[in-house]
Amino acid sequence: MTTSILPASKMTASRLDRRTPGQAVRFIRDHFLLLPLGAAIALVWANTAGESYFRFALAWAWPVNEIGMAFFVALIAQDVYEVVMPGGALHTWRYWALPMAGAVGGFVGAAMTFAAYVALVHEGPLLQAWPVACAVDVAAAYMVLRMIYPHRSRPLAFVLLLAVVTDVMVIAVATLNAPDFEFTPAAALLLLVALAMAAVMRRANVRSFLPYWLGPGTLSWLSFYLMGIHPALALVPIVPLLPHGPRPVDAFDDREDADPVHHSEHQWNEVAQLALFMFGLVNAGVIISHYDSGTWAVLIAALAGRPLGIIGGIGFAVAAGLSLPRGVRWRDVVVIALATTSGFTFALFVTTAVLPIGAVSSQITLGALLTAVGAGVTFLVAWQTGAARFGHRKAA
Repeated sequence: MTTSILPASKMTASRLDRRTPGQAVRFIRDHFLLLPLGAAIALVWANTAGESYFRFALAWAWPVNEIGMAFFVALIAQDVYEVVMPGGALHTWRYWALPMAGAVGGFVGAAMTFAAYVALVHEGPLLQAWPVACAVDVAAAYMVLRMIYPHRSRPLAFVLLLAVVTDVMVIAVATLNAPDFEFTPAAALLLLVALAMAAVMRRANVRSFLPYWLGPGTLSWLSFYLMGIHPALALVPIVPLLPHGPRPVDAFDDREDADPVHHSEHQWNEVAQLALFMFGLVNAGVIISHYDSGTWAVLIAALAGRPLGIIGGIGFAVAAGLSLPRGVRWRDVVVIALATTSGFTFALFVTTAVLPIGAVSSQITLGALLTAVGAGVTFLVAWQTGAARFGHRKAA
């Protein structure tokens, strides 16, 4: 037996010294805080040493936006697929109808609010940016609700599906309106070959993700690039053909154990987190003085138009005969709607996809960054209404 020469208090301090940095890193990773960290660095850099920042951003924009972000988008797609597959938290149609009604309502509400504000201020060129106002940061919405509802899975599943359906509609609109979009038979054939390769690998029980990305993933990326579709979406068609395990509760649980699939998922998550940090660093650097009508249009659409649209869409569906999930009350619906107000990650992504670099892009980017205040608004309303973990305080 080996006896430590350190007193108990020093042993405890030593363990804390060893564990605290690791715990901090895990907290940042698990809560997707690398993106806001990169965005904060970019904002400071752009406003203090603008020339060097914009040289850096210009040099790294293409590999980060077109290649790196493909891993993050695929990560979200994979997590969502695993919660809707048999055994997952959303694997019944009863979970789908109401969130989908809310998603449509929120999409329409954000789009109409953005368009109305643009018309009011007579800034027609800004109208091309309306898909940005509809985008929802899936991870941010999920993490905010997980902190408000730590022991209830239904609100988490509800907001996850609502956010994903919204972003699917945004992607569809942005793709169809992209100036470079052009369907070509050769590119479509590449995509079919990619899917066939992935299916063969799945049948052969390939358990690591890397072969899927190197083979089918590369072909799918080339297909999207040739058709003018944002290549960051290229891995999404491959996701259903990956090895999977259902997620009954936590959609973003980063599992690491002896299972080769889970180990591969863990490694992939590390790559996606690095891509998020670089994405924030490359795209969030705007001069603070560059706010204008586009900034306010995005903010008003996200903070007012979307939540009102979501509540209206759900109210219409309930009036048509659907029921709120058991344990979910109308105050929870309000909190869920407010949790979607942050566009952040996905709004920045859509901005890079639909807008060229310039004055309009700067205004919209700043508005997308400022939608992060929606998280604070959500916590405030949850506290005021006594939702979930704040219930005992309201009763007191």
